[in-house]
Order: sequence, then C-alpha cells, then structure tokens
Amino acid sequence: MDLADLRTFEAVARHGSMNKAAAELHTVQSNVTARIRALEDELGLPLFQRHARGVAMTPAGQRVLPYAGRIARLLAEAGMAARDDGRPQGALTLGALETTTALRLSPALTAYARAYPDVRLVMSTATTAQLVQDVIDYRYDGAFVAGPVHHPGLHATPVFIEELVLVACPALKSLKDLPGLPELRTIVFQAGCSYRQRLEAFLAERGIVATQPLEFGSLDTIVSCVSAGVGVTMLPRGVVAEAAKAGRVSLHRLPAQQARVETLFVRRQDAYVSSALTAFLDILRVLHKRPATRAAKPARVQPRALPSR
Repeated sequence: MDLADLRTFEAVARHGSMNKAAAELHTVQSNVTARIRALEDELGLPLFQRHARGVAMTPAGQRVLPYAGRIARLLAEAGMAARDDGRPQGALTLGALETTTALRLSPALTAYARAYPDVRLVMSTATTAQLVQDVIDYRYDGAFVAGPVHHPGLHATPVFIEELVLVACPALKSLKDLPGLPELRTIVFQAGCSYRQRLEAFLAERGIVATQPLEFGSLDTIVSCVSAGVGVTMLPRGVVAEAAKAGRVSLHRLPAQQARVETLFVRRQDAYVSSALTAFLDILRVLHKRPATRAAKPARVQPRALPSR
C-alpha cells in the first residue's frame, strides 16, 4: 500500500467511477483498475462492488476511506512543513462570517495582500455552523466564527468581542413595542447563523411569535429589508452603525448576556500552522492592538478575550 494506491482509491470512492477517477488522475482506466485490485489483494477484502453504472464502496471500503484521506493530508502537510522556510508563501484559505469580514477583516486583508504578495489568499464567507464544519473537514486553514464553539478537535482563540443589537425600522421606538407588531418577520442569514439563533431565542423568551423568516445571503439586503419595515434582525452594532446614523434603521440595546458575543478564530488542533497563517494573525493582532498568543486554547475551554476597540 502506497500513497498512489490511496489517492487512486480516494478518487474512485469520490467519483463512484473508475473512468472518472482515471480522468482526474491523468491516467488510463486500466491503471486505476489494476491499482484497486492490487490494494484489494493486499487487504484481502473487496473495497468496491462493480455494477453497470460504475462502482459502490463496500463496508470495508467505507472503513478504509477516512484513513486514506488522513494519510494523504498528513503527507501533504509534511511537504508543506518542509518547504516552509519562515517566509509567507503558498496558499492560505480562510473563512469568516460576512459581518466579521465587513467590520473587522477588511484592513487586515488589504495590509496582508500588500505585505505578502507570494501568498494566494482566499477568503470565503458562510454561517458559523458551516464554517466550523469546513474547518473540521480540512476545507479551510481556519475561520472566524461566533462563539462559543465546543469541539475537541478544534483550537479556538478569541479575537474580538461584539455587541449585538436588535435592528428594526426607524418607526420602532422601543423593544416594548415588538409584541404589538402585526405579522412580525425576522430577516436573517440562512440556518446555521449564530446571530439568527440568538434572535429566535430572544423572541421566544418574550413569547413573541414571528412568521416564516426571510433568508438572505447578503448583509446589505438584510439591512435594506429591515429599513423598509419588512422585519427585524440581530447584528453587531458596528455593522449597522452607519445605517442607524443615517436614520435608515433603529438600534435597540439588548440585555448584557444576550448582547455580548465573542468572535473566535478556530483551526484544527492537528493541522500544521503555516508561516502564511501566522503572519495573517500577527497583522490582525497589530491592527486591533492585541498581544500575540502563539498557543491557541482548546475549543471546549472558553478563555477570556481582551476588549476590542
């Protein structure tokens, strides 16, 4: 069993086809078939069931697949570590909440791109639930999510503290007026958004029943709908401060325990921390006046964060 065998096995498992795997691996189908048969002979068990439409994994194949992916990732990380001479370079893939990207990360992204042009930085946005799963699945080197996060395989470092506010149209003068609103709607990101979960819990605690929520993938769209009186949302104060100043929305303070939310940077605890990632986090700390903390805390432990600006 060698790396080429495992890569071939993983490609066949992912595509469910010897032919498609061969195309991805830039080889011929007969080579793929030969490697799979050799691997099956070595293990003494069939890994795939052949059928007219391709192949399907056997129970033995399903048990082997996680190990194949793990070994391939370890070898890739070993190569990355060997080439990492301390100069930030290569690929860096990060995830973040859209609100965090807009409010906190833009200056750091600009400074980083100027300082380290040899790094191929990719930043994607999603909900906390999706970002955490993507980090667990090795799709991102790390992600900025809303805390708390509880997962034994992740390290979490607090980076910001945000104040959440209820955002409504200018006509809403007080939270006491919420129960009297007819057909109250929530304007939210898709399921898995921690701010959405907090809003739903806030309303439920007060016995306020909202109609079917409206889901959008854009922060600007959510704010525009709230401004038009379509519904209410819950967001960090800094994200909607300008809209409130312009009179487009009204902001309503929440009880302290519900208003405070910690933004964490999470990464896999078993993943290699590259020079490219270290440099990005260093720039972020400098811009937000936070001390360097090389050792991240386990995700199941919630350490105290320093106040942000």
